[in-house]
Amino acid sequence: MSLLVVGLSHRSAPVSVLERATLHADAQIKLLQDTVAAEPATEAAVLATCNRIELYADVDKFHAGVAELSTLLAQHSGVGLEELTPYLYVHYEDRAVHHLFSVACGLDSMVVGEGQILGQMKDSLAKAQDLHTAGRLLNDLFQQALRVGKRAHSETGIDRAGQSLVTFGLEQLAAGGDVRDWARGKRALVIGAGSMSSLAAATLARAGVAEIVIANRTADRAERLAQILTEAPDLDVAARAVPMDSVPHELTRADVAVSCTGATGLVLATETVTGALAGRGFGGPAAVVPDAVDGSPAVEGAGSGGTALSAAPVETGPSVSAEAARELPPTSLGAEDGCPLDLPGAPVDLPAVPATAGFSVLGEAAVVGMGAAELEQHAAWVDNAPRPQSSSAPGPQGIVLDPARDADAIAALAATAALVGRIPERRKPEPVVEPPRPAPVLFLLDLAMPRDIDAGAHRLAGVRLVDIESLAEASADAPMAADVDQVRRIVSDEVEAFGAALRAAHITPTVVALRTMAADVVASEVARLEGRLPGLDERHRAEINQTVKRVVDKLLHAPTVRVKQLAAEPGGAGYADALRTLFDLDQETVASVSRADEGADDDPQYSKNRGPA
Repeated sequence: MSLLVVGLSHRSAPVSVLERATLHADAQIKLLQDTVAAEPATEAAVLATCNRIELYADVDKFHAGVAELSTLLAQHSGVGLEELTPYLYVHYEDRAVHHLFSVACGLDSMVVGEGQILGQMKDSLAKAQDLHTAGRLLNDLFQQALRVGKRAHSETGIDRAGQSLVTFGLEQLAAGGDVRDWARGKRALVIGAGSMSSLAAATLARAGVAEIVIANRTADRAERLAQILTEAPDLDVAARAVPMDSVPHELTRADVAVSCTGATGLVLATETVTGALAGRGFGGPAAVVPDAVDGSPAVEGAGSGGTALSAAPVETGPSVSAEAARELPPTSLGAEDGCPLDLPGAPVDLPAVPATAGFSVLGEAAVVGMGAAELEQHAAWVDNAPRPQSSSAPGPQGIVLDPARDADAIAALAATAALVGRIPERRKPEPVVEPPRPAPVLFLLDLAMPRDIDAGAHRLAGVRLVDIESLAEASADAPMAADVDQVRRIVSDEVEAFGAALRAAHITPTVVALRTMAADVVASEVARLEGRLPGLDERHRAEINQTVKRVVDKLLHAPTVRVKQLAAEPGGAGYADALRTLFDLDQETVASVSRADEGADDDPQYSKNRGPA
C-alpha cells in the first residue's frame, strides 16, 4: 500500500474555485466513508481549511487511486470534475509525506509560518479516528507531522516569519500602520464563535479595542466567548453577546467587523453594509467609488488602496479627431476590393479605433502584428490601387489622404518587420489616475471560506474590506524569514527518517514470519530428538533445546539485521520479496503477522508508546 494525496489550495486554485469547493462537516464525513469504501483505498483522512482541501489515502494502485480520489472530491465539493481537475495537485509516497510535513510547519500556508494549521491537522486526524478511516499509516503519518510542526516552531524562528491569518488580516486593515495604534479605542463586531472567530476576538482585545460584540447563531457559544474575554486577567475589554439578527444594528456602531462563520450564503450583503454606513450618517446608497475615466463604479482591490479597473484610451500615433472619425464610413480590414490581406472575423469600426492620417486602411493599428510578407503584399496593393483624381484631395473634415505617403510608411514598417519578424505593439495605455477616496470609517475582515461578506462592499466609499482573496495577493509579496530555509531542512530530514522507518516496517512482518518458521523447525527437531532419546533427563533436554535455539538465532541475526538496514534505504522494498523467496515463506503467514501488527493500533499500550501528538 502507498500514500496518496489529491487536493487543491490557494497556491493551485483561485479563491472563487476554493470558495465553491468548500467541504462542510457533513460532506467531510461522507467523503471519508466513501473513500474507504472505494476499491483502491483502505485508509482516508481529509484536511479542509479556509484555503485548502486535501484528501489523503492509503491506496494499492496509483492511477486508479488518483482517478477515484479526484472523482470523490468533485462529487462531494459540488464542483464538476472537468472544472476542478486543472486546479488539483497530486503527491505520492515520499512526495506526499514531504507535502504534509511542509503544511504542518506552515511552509505551505497563505501566511508562512502560521501555527493554526497544527490544530486543524489534529482535528482532521481525530475525525478520521472517530470514523475508523485512519489506520496504521495515516495515524503514524499525521502524528509524526504534528511532531515535525512543533519541532519547526520550537527549534527555529519560523514564528518571526509567520503569524496568524487574523493578525495578518488586521495588519492589512491598518494599511501598514501599527495595529495597536489603529485598533486602540475602536468598537469591534465579531460574527461567529468558532476557533477562528475566538482568535480574532482575543487578538482584537490584546490590540486595545474598547468593546467587542459577539454575534453567533448559537447564543450559548457567543455568551461563553464574551464571558471568557471579560474575565481574562490579561485583557481589559468590554464584551457582550448578541443574536445574529442584531448584526445590522451593531454594524452601525462598529468601527471594525470580523466575520468567520460556516454559513453557505452571505452573512453581510452589500445592502447591509450600505445601510450601516447610512445609519452612521456616512454616504448613502450611491456612495461608491467613481471610475477614473467615465464616472462608472470602479472596484477597489483588497481594501488597501487598490487600482481602479477602467479602460484607458489607447494612443496609436497621429489620429483623426473623434468628430472626424464619426464621419468616416465603417471599414473592415481586408474588405476593400483586391486587398491581399484576408482577415475575416476582425472587423474594425473606425469610430471605435482612432484612424491614422496618412495610413492606408487603418494605419499602424491595422498592421500591428503582421508578418513581413503580408506587409509587402499590402504595400504593393497600395502602390497599384486606384487613386483619387487628386493625390492631395482632402477627406472628411479636411483630412488629407496621400497614397504615396501611405506606401512609404508601410514600406518602412515592412523593413522593421523583416528585422524583428513582426510589427511590435506600440500602443501603451495611459496611466490610470485613481480618484480620491474618503478615509474608511468601517473596516471589514472576512476570514470565511466561502466568503461571509459580499465582495461588492469593496466599492463602497468609507469601507475597507480585506478577505481571503486579498490576503492571498498580499501574502505573495510578504518577506520570507531566514529561518524558512532551516525549516525546509528539518522537513527534508524528517521525510527521509519517516520513509526509512516505513520501509523498515514493511519488511518486519517478513522477518517475524522467518523467525516464527525457524522456531517451528527448532521445536519439531527437539521433539524428534526426544522421541529417539527418551532417557534424556530434564536438565539435558533443556540444554539441548537452548543450544539449538542459539545456533538458529546466530545464523539468522546478521541476515535479518542487514535486510532491515537495506530495506530502509530507497528502493529497498524488494528485499522483503527476496527474503520470502529464499526461505520459501508462506505469503499468508506474512499477511497474518501484518494484520496482527495493525491490530495493535487499537491497543492502548500501543497508542501510549507512539508518544503525544
